[in-house]
Amino acid sequence: MSFNIGLSGLYAANKQLDVTGNNIANVNTTGFKSSRAEFADVYAGANRLGVGKNQVGNGVRLAAVSQQFSQGDVNNTGNVLDMGIQGQGYFILSDNGAQVYTRAGAFQNSKDNFVVTSDGLRLQGYAADENGNIKKGILTDLKIDTSALAPKATTLIDQGINLNSEADIIALPIIPTPTPPADAGGPAFDPSDDTTYTKSFPTKVYDSQGNEHTMEQFYRKTGTNEWTMYTLVDGRNPLDPTSTDPLEGTIKFNSDGSVLSMAAEAVTPASAWSVTNNTFTLKGWIPAAKDATGNWASNGSAAATDGMRLSMNSTTSYNTETARMSQSQDGYATGILSSLSIDSTGVMFASFSNQQSRAIGQVALASFANDQGLQQVGGTRWTETFASGIPGIDSPKTGTLGSVESNSLEASNVNLTAELVELIKAQSNYQANAKTISTESTIMQTIIQMT
Repeated sequence: MSFNIGLSGLYAANKQLDVTGNNIANVNTTGFKSSRAEFADVYAGANRLGVGKNQVGNGVRLAAVSQQFSQGDVNNTGNVLDMGIQGQGYFILSDNGAQVYTRAGAFQNSKDNFVVTSDGLRLQGYAADENGNIKKGILTDLKIDTSALAPKATTLIDQGINLNSEADIIALPIIPTPTPPADAGGPAFDPSDDTTYTKSFPTKVYDSQGNEHTMEQFYRKTGTNEWTMYTLVDGRNPLDPTSTDPLEGTIKFNSDGSVLSMAAEAVTPASAWSVTNNTFTLKGWIPAAKDATGNWASNGSAAATDGMRLSMNSTTSYNTETARMSQSQDGYATGILSSLSIDSTGVMFASFSNQQSRAIGQVALASFANDQGLQQVGGTRWTETFASGIPGIDSPKTGTLGSVESNSLEASNVNLTAELVELIKAQSNYQANAKTISTESTIMQTIIQMT
């Protein structure tokens, strides 16, 4: 019986060496989780004579090789598609339709622009629609869309302007009569003569093909708490590219400097230049450019279907410099993909050459009730088993799931110093169990010699 005990000890020490050696071998394996050999004693339950306090054990057995899922260090790599998980969770990979799970986030682009591992397994996540809205619920192969971002015609211009309440009044010209008075009012508006207006503000706007145009508003103080706004696009009348006559609007202010009322110049059709809720709306804009003969004409594109809105809600008239404090407009030209970024929730953002960005997908993570129940399949990957339970899949930072760190990889969680100590202990255990067998052999030889 003692030979069996010694042999079981040798086997256990050998397994301990195997586990420790495997840990040491994978000290630099990305996303690797170390293992621990766990042992249990053995008793010969069939020998009833030794049951009780005099029972002698029958050696040792390997009870389990348990995985240690502690966090590894997350180190920067500089590669945007390298991702490390800080906290719980696993990346989900598609292996020809079968799902496997990993903590190793070294990903790259395939020739078809899918996000894949070095051996071609596709990263799973949630797709985004053309507006950048994430469509959760159904996992799909994440793909980096490299197509150009379609242009968007300007629909809204929002700018915060202050018109100095103490600015000099430039009276409007008086409509000529058969006998004009000696004082015929102020000069007619002329965009090339800055004495005919107080201040001008240019704004870039875009048509349906992404062509850039310059809308310019010229503000002229025409009375106490009253201003006239002249509007040109590329120096032309927005509704008639052959004309340089501007569209006109008036803005009146309350005594506290807030907008009292706004009105648009009468044009044909009347709906082309209108006012609603402190917003000028321009419909029927004809985007124009010079043709081959040098004449202004339509460039073949179109304005936004519902027109361009110029919000004046932030416009004030205070006793301070006439200036534009803020400005935004929602149109943009065609954009070419220039860079990619991934935030802590796994959302992948594409940035384009037109200064726009939008979400193109989101990485999904999986968690399990019993990580120890996962089956290792090599390549730093696991598959689910009955013991692990089914995966709970959601976006990063949801519930107990950890966050995703782009440009980083999670290192192996192997503690090399501890493993080297375990190596020494396993070697000592092996030698001690070998000594048990050697001693038993000596005793047997002595008994044989006595007979």
